[in-house]
Amino acid sequence: MANARKTALRALLKVHESAYSNITLNKVLNEDNLQGADRALATAIFYGVLDRTITLDYVLSNHIKTSLKKVAPFALENLRVALYQIMYMDSIPDSAAVNEAVKLIKASKCKHLSGFVNGVLRNILRSEIMLPDSNDTKSLSIKYSCPEWVIKSFKRDYGIDDTISLLDASLQNPAVTLRVNTLKTTPDKLLNLLTQEGVTAKQIDFDDALEIVGGISVSNNACYKEGLFHIQDLASQTAVKILNPTEDEAVLDICAAPGGKSFTMAEYMNNTGSIVACDLYDSRVQLIKSGAERLGINNIESIKNDATVFNDDFGMFDAILCDVPCSGLGVIRRKPEIKYKNINEYSDITAIQSKILETTAKYLKPNGRIMYSTCTLRKCENEAIVNGFLDKHSDYRVKYQHTFMPHRDGTDGFYCALLQKAGD
Repeated sequence: MANARKTALRALLKVHESAYSNITLNKVLNEDNLQGADRALATAIFYGVLDRTITLDYVLSNHIKTSLKKVAPFALENLRVALYQIMYMDSIPDSAAVNEAVKLIKASKCKHLSGFVNGVLRNILRSEIMLPDSNDTKSLSIKYSCPEWVIKSFKRDYGIDDTISLLDASLQNPAVTLRVNTLKTTPDKLLNLLTQEGVTAKQIDFDDALEIVGGISVSNNACYKEGLFHIQDLASQTAVKILNPTEDEAVLDICAAPGGKSFTMAEYMNNTGSIVACDLYDSRVQLIKSGAERLGINNIESIKNDATVFNDDFGMFDAILCDVPCSGLGVIRRKPEIKYKNINEYSDITAIQSKILETTAKYLKPNGRIMYSTCTLRKCENEAIVNGFLDKHSDYRVKYQHTFMPHRDGTDGFYCALLQKAGD
């Protein structure tokens, strides 16, 4: 029998072992064979708890005498699931949230903690939940469930007003944008086909893109299987549009997986010219290959390559996309687990980014162009990398530069800079 709360709880326990929330959730949903309303509820609880973990733990810590680190993981996650329903899901009665939590704990190896779980939740229901309401870093961390180091980074780079707007946006549901595969169809035709499948979409003010209204199960969608679209945020699509790869050009995508920007470039190039799409790992190279095959793209050569090391076999290119590894703080509304990473995990990221950009430049023809991009909002990974590169290379000029903000641009957080190399 389907149990959305149990599925959400199981996925939450697993996500701590995996880097990707979406992969973890989809795997567990399919294993438990959840459909329809149950699938939607499990998804809402799963992402809701991930989004609000710091806030939930703040409330729980006020009602648990011991450190939360000493609470059994199953019991703690179960409490978070129940508390999220109590605090943020008005359609679910508080009593139902508590009763289901007790049932789940009784059916687990932690059944001896059922009284503890019941007591904590009943005590919370008898109390008034109060969250800090000031703009100091600690209060913002609790209110918006965001680690203090991330908030300090946003404050330092953008000031308090944009920081609060970014934090608020990080808890909102992002738009799902489709990139129409113009090699096979048109926006109008795809819109009609999606409607026939029961998917509501709308045209937006951007070439060859549609926005989903409501939801879509991509893997089960016939249009997706036929290669009529791929998922791509508008900021990412804009970066490709600004780079503007044209027919018969030689293009390099130095950090390409899973391949979305390579696919869009191939569509701009009308499946002509050549694109070399690279990644460091064989499994991710295979993602590019399978995606290109599904979309009917045959001008992409997918290869394993270390972007930090010069490859003598590459030759020279007219245009290069340099979408470097980054801290990912621009996409935390889609992948909330990213924000809980320790800042020490990014201690060498800027050095890697600089090295990749320096290596990439060696492949560029005179008059060629590089699009440097990230899906983060830390200026030390964005403007600072580009400025450091320009200080060393007087033959380059910035032709375009923009930091996309969710609350301003309606996109993911994203940075891109188009660098033009001088001619001979």
